[in-house]
Amino acid sequence: MTRRTLLASTLAVVALTAVAGCATLGLEHPPTAAPATPTVERTSARPTAPAGSSTLTDAQAQAALITETDLGAPWTRTRGAATWRDGMLKATTSTAECQRLLDDLYADEPLGGPARAVTALDDPDTGAQLRYQLTGHRPADVDRRLAWLKTVPGKCARFTAKATGDAVLDVRVSELPLPEVGDARQGLRVTATVSAKNGGDPTVLTLDVAAVRTGEDAFALVDGGLNDAPNAATQAAVQLGVRRLADVRKQPRAQV
Repeated sequence: MTRRTLLASTLAVVALTAVAGCATLGLEHPPTAAPATPTVERTSARPTAPAGSSTLTDAQAQAALITETDLGAPWTRTRGAATWRDGMLKATTSTAECQRLLDDLYADEPLGGPARAVTALDDPDTGAQLRYQLTGHRPADVDRRLAWLKTVPGKCARFTAKATGDAVLDVRVSELPLPEVGDARQGLRVTATVSAKNGGDPTVLTLDVAAVRTGEDAFALVDGGLNDAPNAATQAAVQLGVRRLADVRKQPRAQV
C-alpha cells in the first residue's frame, strides 16, 4: 500500500469507523485528543535527520511538502486565500503576546518567517484551508519558538480583538494534542467568534495550529475554517510531514 493510498484510507476510516479502522492501519489516536483523530504509532526510533546532514536543498524542501493527493478527496490545490482570512485574522488586540499570535496566524508563520517552501490546500466541501510550510530556521531557534507557543494557551486563553468592519472577536486558545512524532512539537486550537448584530447565529472561525521539529528540519501548518477545523487532516498532515522529511533525508541529494 502506497503512502497516498494509506492516508486516503485513514481519512475515510476516521469518518466512518474511527478507532477500529485506525488500529487496522497501525494508527491510533492519543488519549487526550478528540476521538477519530489519526496519529502515527509510537516507535523508539524517531525519524530524525542523520548526524552530520546539511540543510535541505530547495529541491528537497519542495519534495518534503505534502500534497492534495496525500490528504485525498476532497482536498485540492488552493485557489487563493480563504475569504475569512482578512475578515477574521487581520485583527488587533491590546495584549502584545496575543497580537503576536494573531500576526503569526495571519501570515501563516507559526514558526516565524521566512519559509523555505510553502503549499496550501482547500477543502471545497467545507471551505476549510490548510497552509503548510517548511522553515529553514536552526533547531535551537525552532525550539525557542515551540517553547513560546507552549505558553500561549496560558497567556492568551481568552481575549478580544478588533477585526475588519469593527467586528469584535472573542478569541480562545487551548493546547491541541498532536501525534508524538519528531523530536519536539506544539499544537494550538484557536477559535474566534463574532456575535451577529441582528441576534442571528454567531460566526466562528476554528484553527488548528501545529509546529514540529524533526532533527534539523521543522514544519508548521495552520488548518481550519468557519465553524470547525478538519482535525483529522491536521493530525494526518503532522504524521505525513515527519515521514516525508525522513524519506527525503534518506535519498541521495542528487536524486531529490
